Amino acid sequence: MAIGIALVALAFGLVACGDDDESAGGAATLNWFIFNEPSGGPQKVAKRCSEQSNGAYTINFEYLPSQADAQREQLVRRLGAEDTSLDLLGLDVVWTGEFANAGWLAPIPADTEQAVTENVFEPVLDTARFEDELVVVPIWSNTQLLWYRKDRVPRAPETWDEMIDIGERLGPDTGRIQIQGNRYEGLVVWANALIESAGTSILSGPKEILLEETPTEQALGIMGRLSNSPVAPPGITTSNEDSARLGFEAGNSTFQINYPFVYPSAKENAPDVFRQMEAARYPAVDRDKPSAPPIGGINIGVSSFSEHKEEAFAAIECLVKPENQLEIAELGGLPPVRSDLYDRPEIEKVYPGFAELIRESIQNAGPRPSQSPAYQDLSLAIQRALHPTTKIDAQNPESTYEGLRDNVEKAIKREGLL
Repeated sequence: MAIGIALVALAFGLVACGDDDESAGGAATLNWFIFNEPSGGPQKVAKRCSEQSNGAYTINFEYLPSQADAQREQLVRRLGAEDTSLDLLGLDVVWTGEFANAGWLAPIPADTEQAVTENVFEPVLDTARFEDELVVVPIWSNTQLLWYRKDRVPRAPETWDEMIDIGERLGPDTGRIQIQGNRYEGLVVWANALIESAGTSILSGPKEILLEETPTEQALGIMGRLSNSPVAPPGITTSNEDSARLGFEAGNSTFQINYPFVYPSAKENAPDVFRQMEAARYPAVDRDKPSAPPIGGINIGVSSFSEHKEEAFAAIECLVKPENQLEIAELGGLPPVRSDLYDRPEIEKVYPGFAELIRESIQNAGPRPSQSPAYQDLSLAIQRALHPTTKIDAQNPESTYEGLRDNVEKAIKREGLL
């Protein structure tokens, strides 16, 4: 009997020693589920952080599909199944409320929160909060600018109506205005930016509608005016960021609303257009009220089901260090989330002549209502209410407003869709 007990004790001791050796001697593999950002910036900084962890962890990439809807669907299905293979989550800024409400995000330790929020733009942090708590960590941001032809206009227009007036004076052969009007998230980006600039918001809280009538109708009227103008892009109801880029590079457009990626694209693909290309702040709805530029980007969360939460948060602290944000910006043109980094000479090389404009735009951005747990339903509801934008009566957008408000009210009563 004593021999049997001794053997059991010895066996238990060997198992215990084996566990200790494995945890002490082997690096935790952190699976980062994110789309394959083509510049290689995230991969480079992840490799650096893995090397600097002194054997604590190694970051492994698990690539999501290129389309945002497919990315979200794969993450939702895996997290819904409590898949422990997910550690780090690369999340679009509009997924925050849904993922936090579902209980899929591990709480951020206080010391980590302090480290990752220093000098971060407040609108960027707004995309990372749920119920006033930070639930994900911003790693890069993005915003839209007004791009225009300096050989055709002496200065950038300040408002949408001014821009449309200038375009119509130039005529459709040269005065086109490129925008995103297809039935997808880009349409929500456009609508939200105008509604915010007009002086109201879609929601006043995660589950409370706002949409004050007068400013919302003012915003909708602008969408209807441009969509039915002779200087709208011919395919405005199917237009997206890439078609806007191509339309501007073709030479018959004077204005374009788009992200900074269009600048290096024009330099490479349309040098004659590039030489006349200038950037300005996103147009306002009303001259007496500031514009509210769109804000995008990626936040990192730690899965609630990860078996390596401590290592995952340590990795995040490394990934968002200033030098790594600069590396991602230099390689992929993705704007840093820290305001102080825009004083660095490296950023001026990435955004020559418009680095300060990007900082100002992010600082004054109007985030989409990403804190809503039902954001996916909300986005689809807005798209259904506004598309095609050619149906919006610029002089009397009341019926569109009523349809939008009704759709939004229905959407926020749900909890999101798989």
